[in-house]
Amino acid sequence: MPELITSRRNPLVKRLRELHVGKGRREQGLLLAEGTHLLQEARRLDLLPVELLATQAWADKHPELWEGWPDQVRRYCVDGLVLAAVATTAQADGVVFSLAPPAAPSEPLPARQPVPARQPVPASQPSFVLVLDGLQDPGNLGTLMRTALAAGVEALWLAEGADPFQPKVLRSSAGAALALPIERIGRPELEERLWAAAGRGMQLAAAVPPGLSQADGKGPLAYWQLDWLRPTALLLGNEGAGLAAELQAIATHLITIPHCQAVESLNVAVSAAPLLLERLRQRSGT
Repeated sequence: MPELITSRRNPLVKRLRELHVGKGRREQGLLLAEGTHLLQEARRLDLLPVELLATQAWADKHPELWEGWPDQVRRYCVDGLVLAAVATTAQADGVVFSLAPPAAPSEPLPARQPVPARQPVPASQPSFVLVLDGLQDPGNLGTLMRTALAAGVEALWLAEGADPFQPKVLRSSAGAALALPIERIGRPELEERLWAAAGRGMQLAAAVPPGLSQADGKGPLAYWQLDWLRPTALLLGNEGAGLAAELQAIATHLITIPHCQAVESLNVAVSAAPLLLERLRQRSGT
């Protein structure tokens, strides 16, 4: 029978509460997820919880999610007060769990080389990458992850910014954070990785405001003018400062979403949707 926990002073409660912050997640090597939908996503992706805490009412309502886990998944029945003490939301729906972050793929970084024109990208490399530079808002990050997964993004590279495995990001991504191959890297390593990707023939499309001029004095391309069927990395910047100048300089293309001058720029999560989905539109031929 699963162990019953009724005290908020239980050491497990304290340890799981430490997962609310990045320091605790790094020290324990775990993330904290909550809610029925995220547990369904974890099971669909064959990700095993480390600890699974649920109220008896939730367990009775969802026997297919409560039962059938391997023995190494430690299950605990808790009362509502204990669940509330562990959860990060005011109205937890009856279940929380700890989980090891999905493993990120590793990719060697060759020395920087001059960028050749239209060299084929090896089949083992992702052909559609989303690059986020210093994104700060957890809600924006989670929304972007969900859109990226819907658009068929094969890899997500994050430079600085919000922790992709904090509880708010997990919730707003609706589970996409568990399904996307995610790598958090420093800005210098990101620059080297982008040079290497361009050297393999990938186009680097940096999203910028409509009025920005390129070095040759020309404005950026409207996003639908780009050939998205080529191997592509889409680069999006910070909510306030936009994309770093160093990354714009590496880009092979500057693209934009033309819009009314009544606003200077669009929310990054909003602007990402037409950019990411344009690849699917062009593939369909419509």
